Amino acid sequence: MEITLTTPAILFSTVSLLYVAYTTRFVAISNLIRNLKTRFENGHEEAVLQQIKNLKVRVLLIRNMQLSGIIALIVSSFSMVFIYVGKQDIGFIFFGISLMFLIYSMLLAAREVLISVHSLSIELDSIEELKNAEIDDASLIAHNFKKIKKVTKDLFEQEEIEKK
Repeated sequence: MEITLTTPAILFSTVSLLYVAYTTRFVAISNLIRNLKTRFENGHEEAVLQQIKNLKVRVLLIRNMQLSGIIALIVSSFSMVFIYVGKQDIGFIFFGISLMFLIYSMLLAAREVLISVHSLSIELDSIEELKNAEIDDASLIAHNFKKIKKVTKDLFEQEEIEKK
């Protein structure tokens, strides 16, 4: 199989788009970490600790995704150089290596997405717990009002009996 200069050049647009997506994810996670830090300082919630554990792994994955994408781009550039100087076989090998780094980068991205979905599940679970706690608090308050009302009524009735 013979490849031309345009074949490895295709990776430039692919890797550039992936890199933008990875950087966007990194910025979003950075903001999330700052928000979770504040949230943890205020409430020491267990769900926040679970999120922080997931975020540590996700940050490492995103770093490795970015590095793999950069390496894919650099190796693809070497491939183009070898093809340009007439070393097709070496260029073909370098192009294959760049594809492997690109595939590795995308596999890391898939793993990061799975962890991200798990993080969202943790957050949804904590929201449900808060909702249930609020409902329970409301039920308790209503129940306590009924108890207070009954005790107050009994006290007034007892006072009326004592007056008679």
